[in-house]
Amino acid sequence: MPHEPDPQPDPQPELRAPSQRVSPRARTMWTVETLLEGLVSAALVVVVVALVDAVDVTWWGVALLGAAVAAYALVVPRWRWAVHRWEVTDTAVYTQVGWWSLEQRVAPLSRIQTVDHVVGPVERAFGLATVTVTTASAAGALRVSGLERDRARRLVDELTLRAEAAGGDAT
Repeated sequence: MPHEPDPQPDPQPELRAPSQRVSPRARTMWTVETLLEGLVSAALVVVVVALVDAVDVTWWGVALLGAAVAAYALVVPRWRWAVHRWEVTDTAVYTQVGWWSLEQRVAPLSRIQTVDHVVGPVERAFGLATVTVTTASAAGALRVSGLERDRARRLVDELTLRAEAAGGDAT
């Protein structure tokens, strides 16, 4: 009895840099978020240090802390925007995120379990939204933050239809 060759498995999507950028308004939104987080954190540090009385809080210490927060808020959101990418193909969803370390992920459409549209308070102010694609991956959901709100809604609809058409058991 001749041995029949094993059927070739379906080609899996390759990990690659996605082609789509998030909205340019995401830079401003991330700057505002970073400033708010930095100012709250700096205020907590100053209050704790002042309450403990272990260190004499001088004006230059507060100024240095404020300068560090401002520098962080100017650099990180722009760097983050330069890196953040996403793309949907006929077979998969690709994301690339990060500012310190780069994370590239690919989720085959047949593995998608849910697609969510989220608008936080700062996103709402900038007309932006986040699309979250949940799969059975141990690495967690894929997130595309900083999308124009209408584009995010269309992306949710598109991914839902494509995932349904792709079939699979989403595991």
